This record gives sequence, structure tokens and C-alpha cells, in this order.
Amino acid sequence: MAHETHAQLYIGGKWRATSETLAVINPANEEVIGKVAVARETDLADATDAAWQGFQAWSRTSPAARAAIILKAAQLLRERLEDIARSITLENGKPISEARSEVIRGCEFFEWDAGECVRLYGRVIPSAPGIRYMVLHEPIGPVAAFSPWNFPMSQPARKIGGALAAGCSIIMKASEETPTGVVHIARALHDAGLPAGVLNLVFGHPAEISEYLIPQDRIRMVAFTGSTAVGKHLTTLASQVMKPALMELGGHAPVIVCEDADPVAAGIACATRKYRNSGQVCTSPTRFFVHEALYDRFTVAFQEKAQSIKVGDGLDAATQMGPVANDRRIAALQELVDDARSKGARVLCGGGRLVGKGYFFAPTAIADLPDDARALSEEPFGPLALINPVSSVEQAVAKANALPFGLAAYAFTNSVANVDRLIQGIEAGNLSINTLEASVAETPFGGVKESGLGREGGAEGLHHYTVVKNVSLRIA
Repeated sequence: MAHETHAQLYIGGKWRATSETLAVINPANEEVIGKVAVARETDLADATDAAWQGFQAWSRTSPAARAAIILKAAQLLRERLEDIARSITLENGKPISEARSEVIRGCEFFEWDAGECVRLYGRVIPSAPGIRYMVLHEPIGPVAAFSPWNFPMSQPARKIGGALAAGCSIIMKASEETPTGVVHIARALHDAGLPAGVLNLVFGHPAEISEYLIPQDRIRMVAFTGSTAVGKHLTTLASQVMKPALMELGGHAPVIVCEDADPVAAGIACATRKYRNSGQVCTSPTRFFVHEALYDRFTVAFQEKAQSIKVGDGLDAATQMGPVANDRRIAALQELVDDARSKGARVLCGGGRLVGKGYFFAPTAIADLPDDARALSEEPFGPLALINPVSSVEQAVAKANALPFGLAAYAFTNSVANVDRLIQGIEAGNLSINTLEASVAETPFGGVKESGLGREGGAEGLHHYTVVKNVSLRIA
């Protein structure tokens, strides 16, 4: 076996095996490639104790010293890029080129947060003689964090980097389906000299872990990336014990193609981006609202690009799209396609599972969907594009805003007037115009409405891991 996962827990600076394990499956061939340890309640109790002890030391470590360790870990991760990328591809299925990009992206999160941690400035408020009012940003405390399977290295990196830079310790519950990315992060931080207990890594049964950790007095914050349904549940658990929750939840990203855009260039760009990570991205462009004057040309360009995408094993350098994560995604996607087809929509390409081993679903595009098609309101989270005509920017904005989601939105236009309409009208935490990049390390990322609470990344990202303390001082 060329790769075998043996993901253990990491608690108090030491690796720990457990008697119970879960299988890790390669989605490209459905073969078991290893196992991941399952945390028991005693392991979670030990992780909580370790995080509390780690916080006592780390919160009193200077920002410059914290930054040095985070930067050293990022350097080690860059040096280990090929090993990490290969493990991501084997466990997640994405093309190796995308896996490499993910590792670099995770390193960029670390590097940005390391730079920001020395700039968590407070302020002095002007006051009367003999009085000083000072505002301080202090680390909030140990964090319970949860990350998904679709970006198994960069998603944990974003939470770990933010928490550590702010001076917090963290218990990271990453995906059991794709565990090795975060294991590499823990190894790099360990090798970089991170004190014991500052980072703790657990796997297991998600509900058991969240229901144990969140109510613990020593856990002071919850951070989660995943579905809106699970996010609501964790936010409820946190609210019952009055803990802040940072939630990056689901989306159903609209793309508006205005009348003045280039329909062919936009169609090619949109199809290229849509099938990145097999469409399993919370910001994936999915609902395409194209001006009726451009509709036919955009649709043809999109369809031709989609049909040209090479689907296969991510370790093959020629592969442009890998499998979806598991058979559950296959079934969910097929239901949405069948529903749309039954209601009169046109399936332009794809539409089903590919023959053979592996969880491969064809790059799929559907046009002319009625408003009651389930795919228009349920996030597909897979290689499924939905294309409908609109008669105006105003109609497109109304359709874009019709759902309870508001994570990412995109548009193509060369009109300043349209740009102004879009900026004012779109309800989303992230709006990208003439680009399909929704998030980089230096910009804040998060949603509105049911797509989440708070922001990760940028100068705003670290503030969620702090509490504001106002100090009033009378000078004798």
C-alpha cells in the first residue's frame, strides 16, 4: 500500500492511539487506506485539561514569540508539501494540483495570522487629567473548533492559525474521512516548538465530541465550518452556556452575468471554477443568472468547457476533476438532477454517476429550471451547475437574494453602474466581480443570513478569538 493513514489523537503534546478506530476510504477506488482513532470521553477530558494548561502559558507568550513558532510551522509545511498533497488527494480525491494549492493556501493563512498577531492593537481613549481609559484585546481562552472534509488542510489551518495567533489554545476536531492534513499541521507545530497543550487534535463521533466539549467551563469559544443545519445545532449548544460561536456555514452562490459581459469568456471561466474540488466548496458558483441576450452563447461555452473536463484519479496529472467524497453525495446529487429533469429542465451534460469504481459524478449542467426545482434552493455541494436566463440586473439580484443563504456571490460586468447596483443589492458576505476568487488570507471571509456568524481571515479574523477589556485608571 503506497499510502496508509494512521491518524492518532494529539493531546498535551503527545500522540495517542485508541482501541476504537474508523476506516479511511479512498473515494477514487473505494478502498480502505487506513484508520483514524476515535476519542473516548476520557480523551476529551484530557484534551480539555491540556488546552487549559496550554492556554495559561501561551496567552502569556509574547506576540513575537507566538509569530515565530507559527511561521516556523508554515515553513515546515511548505517543505513537506508533496507528502501532504498526496495524502489529501488519496483521502479526498481532488486533483494533486488542487491539493498542492490547498497546502500553500493553508500556509498563507498561518503566515498572515502570524503577521497580524503582533498588530492586535488596543487604544487609549482621551479623558480628563488623572484618568486613563485603555481598551485591550485579550485572548478569549481555549477554543473548540470543528472543520469539514472538503479542505482537510486549509480549513483547520485557518482556525488553528487564528486561535494561536490571538494567544488561545485550541482543541481541533477535524474530519474523520480526511484526517491526514490536520495531522501534518500538528506535526509541523510540534516540530516548530509549540508548547504542549496549545494544540490538541481529536477525532471520533462528531455529536459526542461537540456535546462534550462545548458545555465545558474551560472551553470559551466555538468555531465551526460546515452545513447550516449542524451550525445551528452547535450555535444552540453554545448559546445555552453563553459562549461566542464563529460559524462559517453553507452557501448556494449565485453568479450574475450582465448584458455587457463577454458571454464566452464568462462561460469558460465559470465552468472551470464550478468543478474545482468537484464542486464541493461552500463558495462554489452554482446558480447562474445570465442576461437573456447572452444566454445561448454563455450556455454553449459553459457546456463545451464542462464536457472537456477530464475526470479521474487525482494522482493522474491529467485529471481536472476527481470523485465526490462518498456515496451519500452521489445519491443526493442524483435526486436533484432527477427532480429538475422531471420538472422540465434541460440537462446539458452529465447528469449521473460515471461507470466503474469510485465515487465519480459527471460534470453536470442543467438549464431552464423552474423555480420549484429543488436544486435551486438546496445546496448541491457537488459538480452541478444551474443556468437560467434573466431580463435585467434587478431581476438577477432578486433571484440571487431569494434564498436564506448569503456566503459568496459573483458577477460579470464592465459597467460601473452595474457594479454599483450589485454592491448595494447583493446580500452576501463576499461579492466578487469579474473574478471567481471569494477568499484570500488577507481579506475577511464569512456569511450573512443563514450562511454564518463572524469572519475568518483578514484583520477582522483574529478579533473573534479575543475579548475586549476596558481598563479605567485613576492616577493618584
